[in-house]
Amino acid sequence: MPPKTRVTEDSIISAAIEVVRRSGFENINARTVSGQLHCSTQPVMYHFSTIDNLKKAAYRRADQMHTQYLMSIPPGQDPIPGIGINYIRFAVEEPQLFRFLFQSGYAEENSLLEMVNSDELIPVLAVMREGAGLSMEKTREVFITVALFAHGYASIIANNHLEFDEKLSAEHLERAWNGAVLAAAREERP
Repeated sequence: MPPKTRVTEDSIISAAIEVVRRSGFENINARTVSGQLHCSTQPVMYHFSTIDNLKKAAYRRADQMHTQYLMSIPPGQDPIPGIGINYIRFAVEEPQLFRFLFQSGYAEENSLLEMVNSDELIPVLAVMREGAGLSMEKTREVFITVALFAHGYASIIANNHLEFDEKLSAEHLERAWNGAVLAAAREERP
């Protein structure tokens, strides 16, 4: 008889991510996750005393996946529009994960200002700051403008109300970026 497969916390989180991808974050529960793992519900409840704790862990994993996706810019591509296009493309390729991240209420930050000041955003802001040649304060303002634009675009796509046209999206994103940088540069000059 083969030894029992040990169900780990990590494998449970991975299974929860697959449940989200397949049928949405609303369907994360002990039965769907254990079904994904082909085990009983006992290991799920052993590692996560509540389903809310499991959803929070899955959210953190999805957030890490999203950040990694955003920062995966091909060599030679300008990182500024690349990050924005990746944000929109993530909504196209992973609509259920996008909804989980941005429409589920599981974000740890309660406001856009908390998000823009979070440690997780530092790599994105550093790239933007270098590209814009602005102070960090002004870079954060530019980020907010561009993020609101890209998020609106991505949300419409993720909710099946707009077909993704990468070239057109990139053009719109470039305009938003240029306008936000120009306005911030004007304000930053003494």
